[in-house]
Amino acid sequence: MARKQNDDLLIEDELAAAFLNDDELTQSSSQQQSTPVADQAQPSDESWDDEQGDFPGQLAVDVYETDDQLVVKARTAGVNKEDLDVSISDGILTISGTLSSGDDTAATNWHIQECYWGEFSRTVALPVAVKEDEANAALKDGVLSISFPKVQQEQAKKIAIQ
Repeated sequence: MARKQNDDLLIEDELAAAFLNDDELTQSSSQQQSTPVADQAQPSDESWDDEQGDFPGQLAVDVYETDDQLVVKARTAGVNKEDLDVSISDGILTISGTLSSGDDTAATNWHIQECYWGEFSRTVALPVAVKEDEANAALKDGVLSISFPKVQQEQAKKIAIQ
């Protein structure tokens, strides 16, 4: 998600440097020009506003198997079940919705904005065959859990060689 850069936030180069070890940092800085941070081009407010609406938020999911089920879990804290849409077609699961801040006041001066508010979506190709028409979804304590019975595959039969 694109964010407006602010003096008190890490810029992209500083953030990358925070995750590099000393050897990688030395190689990286020797390959780049030494340009003071203040002289680097800042994106205009107009380009930030345009980029903000282009990509919905990405929903983090956990996908795992038990002996007889495939389970997908997603943190959806703060989302009402009426604002969630879950669908499956040909082994492709899509979860989408809207996260509302619940605050209708018009903020005029943001100091920190880290929480994502708005539309989100996630599409996942399920790793095993499931019975799509027998799916069970539940929303409890901010966690969406979707479980599917797995299609039981026949065990391979040994063929005797004559």
